[in-house]
Amino acid sequence: MDLDMMWILLLFTIGFIGSFLSGMVGIGGSIIKYPMLLYIPPALGFVAFRAQEVAAVSAIQVFFATLAGMLAYRKGSLINLKLVVTMGIPIVIGGFLGGYGSRWLPDNAINITYALMALAAAVMMFLPKRGSDDSDYAGLTFNRTLAAATAAAVGLLSGIVGAAGAFITVPIMLVLLRIPTRVAIASSLAITFIASIGTTAGKIMGGHMLWLPAAVMVIASILAAPLGAMAGKRMNVKVLQWLLAALITATVIKIWMDILA
Repeated sequence: MDLDMMWILLLFTIGFIGSFLSGMVGIGGSIIKYPMLLYIPPALGFVAFRAQEVAAVSAIQVFFATLAGMLAYRKGSLINLKLVVTMGIPIVIGGFLGGYGSRWLPDNAINITYALMALAAAVMMFLPKRGSDDSDYAGLTFNRTLAAATAAAVGLLSGIVGAAGAFITVPIMLVLLRIPTRVAIASSLAITFIASIGTTAGKIMGGHMLWLPAAVMVIASILAAPLGAMAGKRMNVKVLQWLLAALITATVIKIWMDILA
C-alpha cells in the first residue's frame, strides 16, 4: 500500500471513529477529530495539518456527521423543535461570524480557544444534571432567553475552531437548561447541523479548506454517524453521560498539556 492510500485510510479511520461517537453522544465529533487530525498524522510520519486547516476540515465534516445522525433520530419525540429553533438561529449566526473572523487569528489563538471551550464543557459534565430522564418529553420547558444567549456565545467561539459546538452545547442543555439526556443528544445533533452551516460557510470563505481530506472525512461521517446514533438509543443514559464526560476530559488534558509545554 503506497503512502497516499495509507494517508487516506488514516483520515477515513479518524473520521469514522469521530462520527460514530458523534451519533452516539450527540456531538459533531470535532471534540475527537480536532486533536486526532492535529496530532496523529505527524506522529505516524505524515505532514502535519495547520490548526486553520484542521478547523476547516472539521467544520465541513461536522455538517455531514450531524445531518446523518439527525436523520437517524428523526422518528420519535426526542428532537425538540422549540429547543432546536431557539438555540439554532443564534448559534448559526455566531458560527458564521466566528468561522469567517478566524482568518485573522493565529493558530495558537485557535488552539487556546478550543482548549478553553473544552475545559468549560468538561467542568459542566461533572456538575449535577437535574433534568428528568423519564420517557414523557411532551411537556418539556426551558429558559428560552438563557438558551438563546448561550447558543450565540457558543456559536461565535465554535466558529473560530471549526467545531459546531455540540461538545459544549450538550453540557449546557444538561446542566443549565435541565434538558433530559436523550432529548439533549438528539436535539443537539439538529442544532449542531444548523450551526455547522454558518461555520462551514465561514471557513470556506476564509480560504483554509483542504478538499481531499474533507471529502474523505465526509464519506466516513455519512457511514458512521447513523451507526453511532443506533448504538446510543440502546445505551443506558448514565453510560452516555459518562462516555461524553470521558471524551471531553481526555481531550482537555491533551490540549492543555501541549499548550503549557
